[in-house]
Amino acid sequence: MRRGPADPTFRTGPDGSAVRASRTPAGPGTLRVRADHDGVRADAWGPGADWLLERLPELLGAADDPAAFVPRHRLLAASQRRRPGLRLCRTGLVLESLIPSVLEQKVTTIEANRSWRHLVRKYGEPAPGPYGSGDNRMYVMPDPRTWAMIPSWEWHKAGVDSKRSDTVARAVRVARRLEEATTMEPEQAAARLELIPGIGPWTSAEVLQRSNGAPDAVTVGDLHLPGIVGYALAGRPDTDDAGMLELLEPYAGQRHRAVRLILLTGRTPPRRAPRMPVGRIAHL
Repeated sequence: MRRGPADPTFRTGPDGSAVRASRTPAGPGTLRVRADHDGVRADAWGPGADWLLERLPELLGAADDPAAFVPRHRLLAASQRRRPGLRLCRTGLVLESLIPSVLEQKVTTIEANRSWRHLVRKYGEPAPGPYGSGDNRMYVMPDPRTWAMIPSWEWHKAGVDSKRSDTVARAVRVARRLEEATTMEPEQAAARLELIPGIGPWTSAEVLQRSNGAPDAVTVGDLHLPGIVGYALAGRPDTDDAGMLELLEPYAGQRHRAVRLILLTGRTPPRRAPRMPVGRIAHL
């Protein structure tokens, strides 16, 4: 869920704890979760504290069913054995995944993370509780109205072009309707999100993997993923989206989980082309 190592909404502690600052339907909230020998311990602060604690089991994968996955390749069987506790999370929040996913469209991850960091720090609010003060404070992302009011020149300073900023603006105008997607089946939820111009299958899958814990929401339209899947499962690094979906067909219903297990192996094709250049439209 973290958007880069300096994500102002996410932090890990030296004790192994994970801290998230979220904007819930009940208001801003900060959640700290830590595993120990007795299980999982959590603390929460802010108006959204109760909402976050009530949904903690789903956030940790209680609603997921890893047993539904049957590996058909040795690589995936080995990956599954190495991570028997892997579960898909369900945040129950659409916008907090949708906006950074829109920022990631057609740019490098470094650029998108930098844009997210800039906008949240400038227009968000300090996280409730002990993490909302000091030089390294955490932030809750802006509310829909604030996102809609960000002027064009500030988007430009954040390195976000008008196509992506316009998509965010359209989405936040119907934020309540988009949040309803968390109660829908994945197909209906994707259709709801893709009603917004600028949100296609790539973006909706990236969102529903997190908000709904959708085990079959495979990401299509990605620059690198087809080649990674093709190389891992068939030794074909030149695989396209159609080829990737064909290779994942035996995992229908669990394709996202299959991709997650592939990515966790670290098996990627050799790089043959230079990295995508990092743009800085804020300097134009």
